[in-house]
Amino acid sequence: MKTLVNTTLCYIEKNGSYLMLHRTKKQNDYNHDKWIGIGGKFENGESPEDCAIREVREETGLEIAPENLEYCGIVTFVDTSAAEVYTEFMHIFRARSFSGTLLTDCSEGDLEWVPVNKMNDLPHWKADEIFLDFLAKNHQFFSLKVIYKNGELLETYLGGKPYNHWANAD
Repeated sequence: MKTLVNTTLCYIEKNGSYLMLHRTKKQNDYNHDKWIGIGGKFENGESPEDCAIREVREETGLEIAPENLEYCGIVTFVDTSAAEVYTEFMHIFRARSFSGTLLTDCSEGDLEWVPVNKMNDLPHWKADEIFLDFLAKNHQFFSLKVIYKNGELLETYLGGKPYNHWANAD
């Protein structure tokens, strides 16, 4: 049986910071103790935009109008740790405008505004550095494939070609 999952991640930006979720509250959380953008799994019938808007509302209490949602790229996240390969298609969004009142409690972890230049100092998936850099540089829409095993980033591909972000000044 193959595991294929579609998810969204939305990076909500304000005053040079992203609203991040420090994943600390869920049992058996694949992202435990990591800092990630706001998002989650698609529900039946949802588009990537529908999912991003719903997840932001549910996890943060904030509302994002569709016209304020920037679809930045897709990350194919592959984990080869188990006998059954896990593949997740992460649709990456950014929002610079929103309304509503930020929740003080999220069931998945702690919400915090983190300065963009401090993101890499926090526990995260190594490949996040690539697409967060793309967001910071307003990179064109991207398709990034990342392959992990036991939490270690093994390979990265950009547009289907091998890619070493740390060697390329993109």
